[in-house]
Amino acid sequence: QVQLVESGGGLVQAGGSLRLSCAASGRTFSVYAMAWFRQAPGKEREFVAAISRNGGNTLYADSVKGRFTISTDNTKNTVYLQMNSLKPEDTAVYYCAARVGVVIAIKSASYDYWGQGTQVTVSS
Repeated sequence: QVQLVESGGGLVQAGGSLRLSCAASGRTFSVYAMAWFRQAPGKEREFVAAISRNGGNTLYADSVKGRFTISTDNTKNTVYLQMNSLKPEDTAVYYCAARVGVVIAIKSASYDYWGQGTQVTVSS
């Protein structure tokens, strides 16, 4: 089992920045990839970014490419999502996810463990 705890969400004005953190505990050695997803009210959960355990491979949704950066600190078993130039359409609950596998993935069904989510609200 892997436990994931997100933090760092909040309210920010458009154009501002936030950094989300996701601390993993438990059988983290078995995790290959970690990712961030988000879900806005009335919408399906969507992929934001993913990173391999060693940080060598990353993937981003087109909507956040160039604004968001995913990174990992394996000494702390933590993954981060630096979000810059935030827009009102980035408002959502952001979820951290982890998967046991050989490749990173963009489908939520590919991830085995999920955090409880952290709210990000961007005001215009």
